[in-house]
Amino acid sequence: MLLVGTIAYKVASEQPAPRIPSMANPGAAGAAGAAGEQETGPAPDISQMTPRERFDRLFNRIMEAAEQQDTAQVVRFTPMALGAYAQLDDFDPDARYHAAVLHLQAGDAAASAALADTILAESPGHLFGYVVRGAAAQLRNDPAALAQSHRDFLARFAAESAAARPEYAEHAPVIEEFKGEAGGKTEGRPGGQ
Repeated sequence: MLLVGTIAYKVASEQPAPRIPSMANPGAAGAAGAAGEQETGPAPDISQMTPRERFDRLFNRIMEAAEQQDTAQVVRFTPMALGAYAQLDDFDPDARYHAAVLHLQAGDAAASAALADTILAESPGHLFGYVVRGAAAQLRNDPAALAQSHRDFLARFAAESAAARPEYAEHAPVIEEFKGEAGGKTEGRPGGQ
């Protein structure tokens, strides 16, 4: 779980789970000035975007910051992204997956597991549900739950791959990595990639 596990590990291992500031003061968690922190600059103006555009923009910014190991930005923008997620009018499995990843990187296994359950309740067999369940189990250090998520994922992989969902193509590396961890062969990525 390259994306999911690495982010959760990096942020959780470097500092305790971030306090979520009031949305009226979203910059409080990432205030500069502490030793070793760099000034992250002003947030982009997202006031003219749709709720989904705001959420996607913030999510992408957090993922880029995580790849650069910029914990200050991850901590600063995660509450804003989760706030944007709460304002969505429509929740598809991809948005729920992104919110789950944000909860995982903040060390909140319970919230991410709840989103996995919601994904699977609304889209039975959706691979993201098993990926998130597995990542939450890893975060909780629950090998039995992780093994179950691997089994469930492998049982549904062929049928879900045939569905060719666009979100599978967008997150093919995460799905392939989870499949490899689950013991599945890596040929034939979902979404045709």
